[in-house]
Amino acid sequence: MKVCIAEKPGVARDIASVIGATKRKDGYFEGNGYAVTWTYGHLCSLKEPADYDARWKYWNMGTLPMIPERFGIKALDNEGAVRQLEVIRKLFAQAEEIINCGDAGQEGELIQRWVMQYSKAGKPVKRLWISSLTEEAIKDGFDNLRDGKDFDNLYAAGCARAIGDWLLGINATRLYTIKYGNGKSVLSVGRVQTPTLALVVKRQQEIDNFVPVPYWELKTIYRDVEFSLKQGRFDKKEEAEALLEEIKDIPFTIASVKKSNGKETPPKLFDLTSLQVECNKKYSFTAEHTLSVIQSLYEKKLTTYPRVDTTYLPDDIYAKSQEILDGLVPYAKFTAPLKGRKLLKRKQVFDNKKITDHHAIIPTGKFFNNMQPDEKRVYDLVARRFIAVFYPDCQVSNTTVSGDAGKAGFKASGKQILSPGWRELYQNEKTVLSGDAKNAQEQVLPDFEEGESGPHTPSVAEKSTQPPKYYTEATLLRAMETAGKTVEDETLREALKENGIGRPSTRAGIIETLFKRGYVTREKKRIVPTETGKKLIDTIDDELLKSAELTGIWEKKMRDIEKGTYDVSVLMAEIKDMVRTLAAKVKSSKTGAII
Repeated sequence: MKVCIAEKPGVARDIASVIGATKRKDGYFEGNGYAVTWTYGHLCSLKEPADYDARWKYWNMGTLPMIPERFGIKALDNEGAVRQLEVIRKLFAQAEEIINCGDAGQEGELIQRWVMQYSKAGKPVKRLWISSLTEEAIKDGFDNLRDGKDFDNLYAAGCARAIGDWLLGINATRLYTIKYGNGKSVLSVGRVQTPTLALVVKRQQEIDNFVPVPYWELKTIYRDVEFSLKQGRFDKKEEAEALLEEIKDIPFTIASVKKSNGKETPPKLFDLTSLQVECNKKYSFTAEHTLSVIQSLYEKKLTTYPRVDTTYLPDDIYAKSQEILDGLVPYAKFTAPLKGRKLLKRKQVFDNKKITDHHAIIPTGKFFNNMQPDEKRVYDLVARRFIAVFYPDCQVSNTTVSGDAGKAGFKASGKQILSPGWRELYQNEKTVLSGDAKNAQEQVLPDFEEGESGPHTPSVAEKSTQPPKYYTEATLLRAMETAGKTVEDETLREALKENGIGRPSTRAGIIETLFKRGYVTREKKRIVPTETGKKLIDTIDDELLKSAELTGIWEKKMRDIEKGTYDVSVLMAEIKDMVRTLAAKVKSSKTGAII
């Protein structure tokens, strides 16, 4: 008998129906030579401190740091988990082969491997690796099962992440709570949580310390078009007003009209972070809610695997693209023009070199109407992005007009859409697509002729420099993705993903944890640090513990472990050394309680 183990009962049911395991048993399905069982996410976890040493049960500064010689796992202290583990253990004992059907990612691999380790499986393991849960994808996956050993590096990276979080999180939390918590509150510190909080606190400090500087702008209106002074702003009001007086009665003359045609390519497909950003901007969804919705769409076979960090597709998806488009029935008016012609194949979409384990989030080509309202919203975003990449570029005409009033030179720019191309799918959009500011619809200019002249209306307006903007969930996700660097360019942002803090699948949970701990709060869409959050970051003087950039370097090393290009033992040694250094520093600190 071959035993398949999935991550959730619903997924197990889908797999069982495809491979013929149709008899429902207690905790599994059976039939056609298979048994299909499941976990409920994590059934096992790393052992608690007291499981290694009885003295570690108590929060005592003298026992820190706690660094086990060897880490172990245990079953969750949960009756349902223990019962399901016993079902799995008995099935594994009877198995000739185990097929790991966990979610195709680092966390999914870790969940299933720990269950196998706990159950002392000791049987050959195959791996089902699929990006959607459609019947076709499951059949294809079972036809191309991979050796479980192919994913040893993925498992090693998952273990490194879990152990690193244990070492830093548990030790740092106890250190700071005992030293600075005043016995009133637990001060939670984490490998990713703390650098993320530091980003928010630093931004608040920049806002609080910001001193606005006034300046003055001179603009003029000619033929209902606003022209800006080429020389820029004035630091003194008198200078701006003096120029205004000088030019107000001088006719405005068009010096040059320059037109150039350009094109705008479709927005990139979604990875998880960009989908969370878009949903936060458009619908004010939290990152956690977006993840929940897109996970539901995946489990309903409507979209592909969501916990991804790439916006690209492999070449083999191209051959299936027309079939997927044909399945998007509600979007027939957009897919009809694509039918019967060769689909566009852009390098910014199809690139095998940009694919590791998974591809961008796309629809599967399945559709049904009884989705929840938020599911429909998210599905619509994903479907339109997918259709759009096969549409022609948007053709635009860019116009720059220069004009003079005496010695003062002015300019205005505008844009006209000549052929909407992919923007046909977004005709009702009132705002610019996120990450697509360069495509903003500028003012449409009338036809100007060089040498024409006439009256104009100049004016001076007082402005002031603006403080940095508060983080929203959308901008905080982007900051986590780029290790705190402010990056608008999509290509550069893609390059920085390797050093982002956290993983796409964990960032929403990290942000939510900060809210639950009382370190940050929401003010409408703003994310604002609380006094406790600010005091905690001010107290932590270990830069590595709160540095997004340095934490991003560790994330890169974990990715390299996954690729087999970095030794997990080297990273573990670095983390242990940091924990020892941190413990010595906190113990010797003269700073008093912060709560």
